[in-house]
Amino acid sequence: QVHLVESGGGSVQAGGSLRLSCAASGFDSSRYCMGWFRQVPGKEREGVAAIDRFGRTSYAESVKGRFSISKDNAKNTLYLQMNSLNPEDTAMYYCAARFWVVRDALRDSDYTYWGQGTQVTVSS
Repeated sequence: QVHLVESGGGSVQAGGSLRLSCAASGFDSSRYCMGWFRQVPGKEREGVAAIDRFGRTSYAESVKGRFSISKDNAKNTLYLQMNSLNPEDTAMYYCAARFWVVRDALRDSDYTYWGQGTQVTVSS
């Protein structure tokens, strides 16, 4: 059974950093595309960053140069390093996975499995 468990969220001041982790179980992450999404109440879920089976990455324009996604297949863990955080980054962050390939790496409907989320709050 597939499980994705996010951790690492919290409260930070603007300009600070956080590192999110997503522990995967029940599948071999090396064969999956995985991504990070975020959602603010009342708004649609937004794709933040994604990484495919080959390690190729995709980022939303709003986080390019500040966020970095990586995956440790040996540990079956996905990471999101977030630097230079600003209040607009405040959201619930979700980890997602899909077997083999996705058509649009930052489109949430392309993903099959989801974690429960971890809250990130950035204060000014």
